[in-house]
Amino acid sequence: MTSPSGLAAAPIEAHVAELAAALHGPARVKARLLHEFREGLIDAARDLADDGPYGREAGERAAREAVRDFGSVVELAPGFQYELTVAQARHTARTVLLVAPLLLVCWYLVGAWNGSSGHQPPGPVAVLVAHLSGVAASAALVGGAALLATGVLARRLPTPDRLPLVVAWTGTATAAALGVSALTLAFASALAADWPLSVAAGAVVIALHARVAASARACRTCARLPAHDA
Repeated sequence: MTSPSGLAAAPIEAHVAELAAALHGPARVKARLLHEFREGLIDAARDLADDGPYGREAGERAAREAVRDFGSVVELAPGFQYELTVAQARHTARTVLLVAPLLLVCWYLVGAWNGSSGHQPPGPVAVLVAHLSGVAASAALVGGAALLATGVLARRLPTPDRLPLVVAWTGTATAAALGVSALTLAFASALAADWPLSVAAGAVVIALHARVAASARACRTCARLPAHDA
């Protein structure tokens, strides 16, 4: 395989593919990092082929030398993974920050509608809703704090090492609250005269649960991988 510049691309593409297999995180950020890495390797190999001891006909040797100069995947992966882990933590925190208030809105609408219809939820359900609302509010606060810590504040203060894991488990707690909420709404729909509203709210909550759970799971995976700030 040869690139348009005449360089042998096989060693470079193999190195990029090996690095890609070792990394986990948001697809768009990962693709950008790998693209920049590939371009850096190509530029370095082109310089070696033009100015080094290999000559223009030794493109594969220049590519292999560039790969060696950049370092092995074991050496490179932690630096790349750090950026991906922070990006995934921000994605999860943003998802929690957006989704948690929607859960509160769903409960408010269902509760207000039931109240206007003269149907109040049983006492245990009301207590459970209060606790779930507390979880949602707390999660939203953690999500907002995480976005600040990895955004504006990151320019002045180092990002806490445990922050991605805290965000991951906050997302997990939010997903669990959403799952319990869906079951509670299903139970409430059987008791309420306006059951279509409860069913609709439950469907929305299930969709939100799937989104948050997937993001939290990806964040846990990233947080457990070796990473350090390059």
